[in-house]
Amino acid sequence: MTDPTEPERDCALCPRLHAFIAAQREAHADWHNAPVHTFYPQDGAGAVRFLIVGLAPGLRGANRTGRPFTGDFAGDLLYGTLSRYGFSRGTFDARPDDGVTLVDTAITNAVRCVPPENKPVGAEINTCRRFLSASIAAMPNLRAVLTLGKIAHDSTIRTLGERVAAHPFRHGGMTQAGELTVFSSYHCSRYNTNTGRLTEEMFTSVFKNVADFLKQK
Repeated sequence: MTDPTEPERDCALCPRLHAFIAAQREAHADWHNAPVHTFYPQDGAGAVRFLIVGLAPGLRGANRTGRPFTGDFAGDLLYGTLSRYGFSRGTFDARPDDGVTLVDTAITNAVRCVPPENKPVGAEINTCRRFLSASIAAMPNLRAVLTLGKIAHDSTIRTLGERVAAHPFRHGGMTQAGELTVFSSYHCSRYNTNTGRLTEEMFTSVFKNVADFLKQK
């Protein structure tokens, strides 16, 4: 039976992304080179209270390793922060077999396949939203969502049936979208940190807000 929460390995719903992955399989046969599925805690979707939504797999990060935010700089910052606030256990070593486990937390992307130049187009974001919608629906205990960057934020807001204009993206934002509270942060990419758009203090402060919020729920 097809899993509605995840695209199949050879998903061809987005022709441009399908072709790009095919080319990467030719160039790097030992890479994951397929849709990157959601990373869940050991007890599965039912245990998730906190969901992190990124943009898309990085070419040499998750597209190579097969686990969200694993294998590039963004993951170093994200997983270090998760550990600091008790959302993960184990030592992150940028490998899917490093033993890191999530605590009541899941990590996914608005677009599950790697896009050229890390830039999905509108049609691809819209097409992949069915998987984000199904994933959220499969998390009955979900209370908080953190969106990393404007594209992930806007797609999540639309997934929740809300108007983007009523819930605009801003770093450090917090908004109520239906039954869920949505937090937002600049994406933890190397570009954002190198340019000073996002500092580690700015990033960790968002997670503190999430942790404080969940303690009250």
